Formats: sequence, C-alpha cells, structure tokens
Amino acid sequence: YGSTAELAAALLEEGANSPADVYYAQDPGGVGAVANAGLLAQLPAELLDQVKPEFRSPDGLWVGVSGRARVVVYNTNQLTPDDLPDDIWDFTDPQWNGRIGWAPTNASFQAMVTAMRVLWGEEQTREWLEGIQANNPLVFEGNAPIVQAVAAGEIEVGFVNHYYLYRFLSEEGEGFRARNYFLTSGGPGSLVMVSSVGRLAAGQNEANALAFIEFLVSPEAQQYFVEQTNEYPVIDSVAGPENLTPIEELNTPDVDLTDLADLQGTTQLLSEVGVLP
Repeated sequence: YGSTAELAAALLEEGANSPADVYYAQDPGGVGAVANAGLLAQLPAELLDQVKPEFRSPDGLWVGVSGRARVVVYNTNQLTPDDLPDDIWDFTDPQWNGRIGWAPTNASFQAMVTAMRVLWGEEQTREWLEGIQANNPLVFEGNAPIVQAVAAGEIEVGFVNHYYLYRFLSEEGEGFRARNYFLTSGGPGSLVMVSSVGRLAAGQNEANALAFIEFLVSPEAQQYFVEQTNEYPVIDSVAGPENLTPIEELNTPDVDLTDLADLQGTTQLLSEVGVLP
C-alpha cells in the first residue's frame, strides 16, 4: 500500500520482476505511466465493455473504478458561490493571499496539474503554480485535512476532490461550515478523474486478478461507491449519487484521461517551482 506515485515508481523500477498482480491507483495518471512502460496486460473485452468508454483505456489496459470531480471547497461563513471565480486560474489574484489550502503531494492534485500541462502548456501551468505560491497557501498532506481546515475557518478555500466533504457531512451534519463549488469554466480545475485499475502482465495470478477487477466494476461494487463514498459510477446501469450534480451536467475539460500519464514531468515541474522539495 502506498501513494499512487510511490507505487507507480516501484512498479517501474521492478519491471517484470514485480510480485504484484494488480495496480489499483487513485487516478489514471499512475496507471497510465505503468501502462506506457508496457507493464500492463490487455483486459478481456467483456470486462472493458462494462465501463463507459471515457473511463477506460482505449488500448484496453486499464479501467476506471469510481469517478471523482475536482472542486473548490469553501467556508460558508466567509464566502458564497458568487464570491468564487469560474476558473481555477483566477485564484492567482492577490486577493486570495493567505486564504487558500492545497496538497501538492496528493496524487489527485498532481493529476490536475498534469491536466493543466495538457490544456494550458508548460509555461502557463508554471505561472499558475507560481501565482498560487505567491498567495502563500497553507500546505496539507491530503484532501481531508483541507476540508476540515476550511470548515474551521483556518483557510477560506481549498483544492480537493468532491467526495471528501460528504464524509464530514455524514458525521457532523448540515451545520458543517464547508461546501463544494464546481468550477464552471471547463478548465483543468473542473477535471473529472477516475480511480483506475490494471493487471500486471508479469503477475502470476491472472484469474484472481481479473476476478478482483471484475468485482470492482460490478453493479454491487459500483453501488457501494455511490452510496458509501459519494463517488460517480463508471457503468451505465448504476445511477450517480442523488446529492451530486449529474456528471453529464458538469462542464468538464476536453482532456483524454490517458493524457494524464506523465507523472514524472509534473513532479519535476512542481519541484522546479518549489512546490515540492
């Protein structure tokens, strides 16, 4: 068990000698990097066909498991949706100085930055990172602490995946002082990603690996993700969470999830601008 980037790096180093049978990652970037290295096996067509085309590898090497949207979580005592910009770029404005939280080591954040590189190019992405850095964001290890800090008023906004909020709402009720804002511009801040899974070609337990992957995309498992973690399903036969904007109504960027595989390029850029050590 480890972060998406850590496990991807381990698999790339181990190559065909890896003892792993399955790689289950937080986002498609890590799985894409492993697939591009030739380490994943083709999945059966009948398994691939269960998953919506936009949530699976066009080469049949991995499938999405659950959908998660990038959002801005905001403090409801300090802000309303009308106070928030339409595009994540606008948080570089100096008015947001000292008001932002982010988690640069988080895989989903890094996948969003990869989407920025795809959509905006290297230089504009660098400018965004430097602009946010200039606004002195508070740095967190992950999404959940950001949501908690927003509700506590330590920061006013944070860049997170949508479903973390609902864990707190289920525990603390509607009085919890944070809510999600789906950016409407259709830029990289509006990205919808999927946790993803593939089978290692060198794995010794093909039958068990495929059984595990088949279970993850089964109606039973997909209903679990909808009801228990408030994530979007990746199969047509299961409806999305009732309390979420339907995924079809979100203005998401036109980016192929397979284009998010360049984790190394993203971590290098984050290091160059001083976001990562």
